[in-house]
Amino acid sequence: RFFDPQTGAVTLDGLDARDVDPAEWRARFAYVPQEAPIFSGDAAGNVRFGRTDASEEDVRDALRKAEAFAFLEGRGGLAAEVGAKGRQLSGGERQRIAIARALVRGAPVMLLDEATSALDAANERMVQKALDQASQGRTTLVIAHRLATVRRANRIIVLDQGRIAEQGDHESLVRAGGLYAKLAEMQFTSA
Repeated sequence: RFFDPQTGAVTLDGLDARDVDPAEWRARFAYVPQEAPIFSGDAAGNVRFGRTDASEEDVRDALRKAEAFAFLEGRGGLAAEVGAKGRQLSGGERQRIAIARALVRGAPVMLLDEATSALDAANERMVQKALDQASQGRTTLVIAHRLATVRRANRIIVLDQGRIAEQGDHESLVRAGGLYAKLAEMQFTSA
């Protein structure tokens, strides 16, 4: 955590963030940013940034769940060189490596910050499939402007100018006819 709340509390599994050691609190989260850093070296090393003691099987499993194992097989598998800043990978491949890194961490909460926003439609579909698998069995918080990323979420919270404007699942928000419905109409009818 970086800041304590001014009012109320931030809790996870009944624990108040203010009562937990910051390192222990951070260990409960895995983070996939819009443009995840990829480091020079091989694919396995990049995944292990999520958990340095991850076994080879843990890395393979994370890569499979992230839909990344297949594209790496033809390039040397776990030893595939990704290049400085992941230059030998497409944007979608870099995101799937980042998802594998988050998965190998084994954290109960995954935070996805605009994880598909910089991708073309084909790569977005592949990454979305990986994210759907990655979300199984854990709490997933998604920050997104592309509604396709949150369409299947149990609960969507719509923010407008820093305040909660509405919340619900996709269907109920569309029926409500508010801001989410307007955004959905623009995004899904123009696609």
